[in-house]
Amino acid sequence: MADSGVEGLVVAGDLLKAVAAGDETAFGRLYDLFAPRVFGLVRRVLGDPAQAEEVAQEVLVEIWRTAARFDPSRGSPTAWIFTIAHRRAVDRARAEQAATSRTLRAGAASLDTPYDAVADEVTGRIERQQVRTCLDDLTELQRQAVTLAYYEGHSYPQVSKLLGVSLPTVKTRMRDGLIRLRDCLGTGAAA
Repeated sequence: MADSGVEGLVVAGDLLKAVAAGDETAFGRLYDLFAPRVFGLVRRVLGDPAQAEEVAQEVLVEIWRTAARFDPSRGSPTAWIFTIAHRRAVDRARAEQAATSRTLRAGAASLDTPYDAVADEVTGRIERQQVRTCLDDLTELQRQAVTLAYYEGHSYPQVSKLLGVSLPTVKTRMRDGLIRLRDCLGTGAAA
């Protein structure tokens, strides 16, 4: 089935609505309609057929999970699907490039610098203890906010919700807490 003109857009739009309602048959039709084109787009971005297959499958799973988010007033079903595919492909390409760069940097660093595992472990323990001591010097709200954001990976809005305080308060406490940590640890220039 080809997505040609207005008729193809109506079919794709109707299929997306049905997929949003959990219709597996509609998803099968949508898959058949878009899988080859999604794969082609992703392969053009990535170049590697194996990675392109993997990313194309991720895209189609994402379409299944997020079909309810499609808003026909913001664009066509094809544009929405291809935007998801392009973003996923670019994300994968960037991740691969970053991994390659990290590997090259790590390899180059290991050639240039002798490594003393015992000294590194001792230094790491001392630094961790110093950070714990400095965290203890923060106010309770500062310590909770910094811990939630930097050790547990929560965003500022999530920290705000978890602590039951306003977002501006969280941002202020985070800033003040990080300044106090910096001063306590003796790192960086004065603000």
